[in-house]
Amino acid sequence: MSAPQSVPVLVSACLIGRYCRYDGRTNRDRVLEQDLAARGEQAVPYCPEEEGGLATPRAPAWIESESAAAVLDGRDRVITDGGRDVTAEFIAGAQGALALCRAHGIQRAYLKARSPSCGTCQTHVGGALVQGPGVTAAHLRRAGIETIDVEGKREQP
Repeated sequence: MSAPQSVPVLVSACLIGRYCRYDGRTNRDRVLEQDLAARGEQAVPYCPEEEGGLATPRAPAWIESESAAAVLDGRDRVITDGGRDVTAEFIAGAQGALALCRAHGIQRAYLKARSPSCGTCQTHVGGALVQGPGVTAAHLRRAGIETIDVEGKREQP
C-alpha cells in the first residue's frame, strides 16, 4: 500500500515560522501546522512582500485610499507610513504567488489575517483596518484560488 500523496497549499511564510513580517518577526502558527498535517496538506511557503522585492524588516504599508481590487486595476496605490509607493512590489508579489500556485497545482492558500498583502477578510486602507482582502489575496481569488484567513501565533492545545 502506498502512502497518500500530500496536497500542496500556499501558506504565508510567516505562519510557518519564517521571520519575514514587516517588523522582522514571525507569526508561526502551530495549530495551522498541525491542521495541515492532519489534512495531508503540504505547505508551500511564500511571502509576497519579500518576493515582490521588499526587504525585511520594512516600513509598515497599506492601501492608500480604496481597495486591493483598485490597486490591481491601477486605480490605487500601496504606500508605506513614510509615503513611499510600494505598489509595484505588492503587485509583483501577488503575481508571483499566483505563478507559484499554477506551477504546483495549488488551489488553496492559507494567508495571514489583516495583512495588506495576505489578509483575506480585512486589510489596511488609509491606515485603518477595513473589510476586504489584501492585494495578494484579491489576486488569488480572481484566479479562483480559495483563500483562508489565519490569525497566526496560535499554539497547540
